[in-house]
Amino acid sequence: MTLILGIESSCDETACAVVRDGREILSSIVSSQINVHTLYGGVVPEVASRIHVENISAVISEALRESGVSMQEIDAVAYTQGPGLIGSLHVGVQAAKTLAFIYSKPLVPVQHLTGHIYANSFVGELKFPLLALVISGGHTELVWMKNDWDYEVIGETCDDAIGEAYDKAARVLGLGYPGGPVMDRMGRQGKEHYHLPTPKTARPYDFSFSGLKTAVLQLVQREEKAGREIIKEDVAYAFQETALGSLVDKTCAAVKEYRPAMLVLAGGVAANSRLREMITERMKEIPDTELIIPPLKYCTDNAAMIGAAGYAAWRHQAFGTWTDSADPGLEMPHNS
Repeated sequence: MTLILGIESSCDETACAVVRDGREILSSIVSSQINVHTLYGGVVPEVASRIHVENISAVISEALRESGVSMQEIDAVAYTQGPGLIGSLHVGVQAAKTLAFIYSKPLVPVQHLTGHIYANSFVGELKFPLLALVISGGHTELVWMKNDWDYEVIGETCDDAIGEAYDKAARVLGLGYPGGPVMDRMGRQGKEHYHLPTPKTARPYDFSFSGLKTAVLQLVQREEKAGREIIKEDVAYAFQETALGSLVDKTCAAVKEYRPAMLVLAGGVAANSRLREMITERMKEIPDTELIIPPLKYCTDNAAMIGAAGYAAWRHQAFGTWTDSADPGLEMPHNS
């Protein structure tokens, strides 16, 4: 039995969790700052890091209390080293180092996106080789894993991440922040009316969403100039079907080429209800690959996923040192 204490502070959630053997969550505490940042229309880095400082101690204490586990029983302290906002990351790194020093525990630095992938461990055992579609406000990547704790990015966004594009399109429509959930909801109420261009990329598994966001802006400006009322639900429908269609088409093409044992969704945009429908339907055409979609509570940032990824890193002896620091551009480990 291995107990990992995980700490996550890469953006605007202060989180701590205790995870047993990478699969069982004994506690998972998340303090969200969403109500604060909504006032500004997006995450303000300086505000985020200040709130992390205020919350981190209480979140750790609550996670330990709820788990019924003492720090003496913890085997290792895992923390998000990057990518993310440098000030926010720094708070979690220092908290992890402090706990590890006081209680003489090994440190396990975790790349944030690997945490999103390993969140699927709470659904079922991961099977390799594995393909992961990692989609969030800051990232859109197709990740090939031949083996446990081995990552190769075979496709990524050339410009905006999918979640960022959702937020920008929502801003154009005056829908507020965060844009993803409201665009998802409105898109389901809309119908086929407007048409947007399908993004093109040079490499087959790369993504592009900046042009799609610009196309939404041009559509709105064109309709306003013509004196026609903007049907926001129909614009959301067009944006969502085009953006998610690109994601699903490229992901399924990669599945057919690479033939993984399992496909997993990971990241905040994996919570999108239309995406979950589309990928589930399309994957029925590829029955040899098992599909795992994480529960909604494990799509957004949390520390249980850092505990799960930390357990995998711990098994592979990927320990950190006292000199490790927050790395806002940290890439995935690649061992092949």
